[in-house]
Amino acid sequence: MRLLRTIISKIRIIFMVLVKFTCFMLVMLGGAYLLAPMGTINSKDIDMSIYSNTPNNTMMVLFNSEYFSGYLFAVTIALVGFVAYLLWELHEVAVHKAHEKKSAHIQLVFALSLCGLFLHKAWWVLAIIIAFANWAHIGASISKIISNGRQKAHSPRRPSEHSEA
Repeated sequence: MRLLRTIISKIRIIFMVLVKFTCFMLVMLGGAYLLAPMGTINSKDIDMSIYSNTPNNTMMVLFNSEYFSGYLFAVTIALVGFVAYLLWELHEVAVHKAHEKKSAHIQLVFALSLCGLFLHKAWWVLAIIIAFANWAHIGASISKIISNGRQKAHSPRRPSEHSEA
């Protein structure tokens, strides 16, 4: 029974990948169809026999097609959009980490992240440090240092500290 569930889950994953790929290709081909009229191939009338290494005629038909040019344009737009999305996710990593840790500094990290986007990248680095710092450990360490300092200040001094040699 467990083996059957594993096989069904793997088949479902493969099916979902194929569905997503098909949807992506349909969007790209739709983009090619919509963007093709905006492009003109200017090299259709060049005599390719003057070149020593040319593609065959079938490939030249593809390369000289406005729809192929539109498809490349659609893929380029999708790639630029995806890279912009990844850069935004990288930029927001501090905010996501602070939100995940349920930190009290979420608003500060968000503000510093925006300052890093518009003013200077040093603010973004500060937001990363604040978001990823273990504030409970830092607070405990500072409290320990303060309490150790107060204990030494209030403890009686030993006579050997006052004697002159």
